[in-house]
Amino acid sequence: MYQLNLGELSLADFMQQYWQKQPLLIKQGFKNFQDPLSADELAGLALEDDVESRLVECRDGNWQLETGPFEDFNRYGDKDWTILVQAVDHWHPPAAELIEPFRFIPNWRIDDLMVSFSTPGGGVGPHLDQYDVFIIQGEGKRHWRVGMPDASLKQFCPHPRLLQVTPFTACIDVIMEPGDILYIPPGCPHEGISLENSLNYSVGFRAPAQKDLLTGLADYLLDNDISGKRFSDPDRNLTANIGAISEQDLDQVQQLLVQLVSDRDTLPLWFGQYITQAKHELDQQEPDPHYQAEEIAEYLEEGSVLARLGGLRCCYYQATDNSDIQLFINGNNIVLPAEELTTTQLLCDSKRIDQQQCLHFTAREERLLLITDLINQGLWYFEE
Repeated sequence: MYQLNLGELSLADFMQQYWQKQPLLIKQGFKNFQDPLSADELAGLALEDDVESRLVECRDGNWQLETGPFEDFNRYGDKDWTILVQAVDHWHPPAAELIEPFRFIPNWRIDDLMVSFSTPGGGVGPHLDQYDVFIIQGEGKRHWRVGMPDASLKQFCPHPRLLQVTPFTACIDVIMEPGDILYIPPGCPHEGISLENSLNYSVGFRAPAQKDLLTGLADYLLDNDISGKRFSDPDRNLTANIGAISEQDLDQVQQLLVQLVSDRDTLPLWFGQYITQAKHELDQQEPDPHYQAEEIAEYLEEGSVLARLGGLRCCYYQATDNSDIQLFINGNNIVLPAEELTTTQLLCDSKRIDQQQCLHFTAREERLLLITDLINQGLWYFEE
């Protein structure tokens, strides 16, 4: 539906010259752009309990932030505020299509689609993020300034839940119009101020911090009762400094930790489950009553089409061509034999499984049982 237009740049050029290196304005990155949702639809999502939303406003230099769900927006007036809704791809299939052109980056790196509506003067102030983002301009116009990373910049909080950055020098200073796209690497300060009622779509990418990775690994070890090796020191020498931690002790502790994270039996199993866990609520609705495998086979053979639940994370790992496949879906691990790579790729690489592809799942009983279970969990559904 949406096709990314990089002009004279190829995707390979973009990755080599810009990805995580410098910001880029892509004029008319989406030609003849049509908004997949309206401001009213976005406001409707912000009324829902399960949807994460926030509203930022600035009156006479006084910043305020409120979190949803909201009841209405009449009291905010007609300028100087922004409503931001996270994970819109979980709830609005047409909007989710905006992520697809950016899947030249692996699935596990893609986070979600945040959509914002701003009145004239609306914005969240100058700030920087620690992840990559593509910002797509929808209806209206917005003035954007973007700078390069600068260690001299200071971060501060004009509101307890709003982090901003001190003034920066811009390398991009532009008024964006519908269809324009702005790529911003991690650490680049940026600020967008709406010139009129406008919609913006932000495709964000996951960049887990070491702290989060270690915490996630520790949780996995606890959940699976994996203790690993213990500290041992059969070659210890006698020392008079019994209160000291020696460099040799620290070296051995470090080696223990390195061995733990270097274990290629454990590492992919943990990481696949960790990285496919949903960060936001999914619009998951299990069919009632559940389908039987025979019913699923009948529907698929009659030409039904399957769609994947919005925001569902699916990845796989296969150590060698002959190894079992570790399929990860929504934080769960499913082991498939090596010959089921096509099955795995259909589930991980396709948001939509067409009529011909669906017949692949009826060709073997194990595939049929797998897709039946996924449908009964509400993770795949029959497209109307």
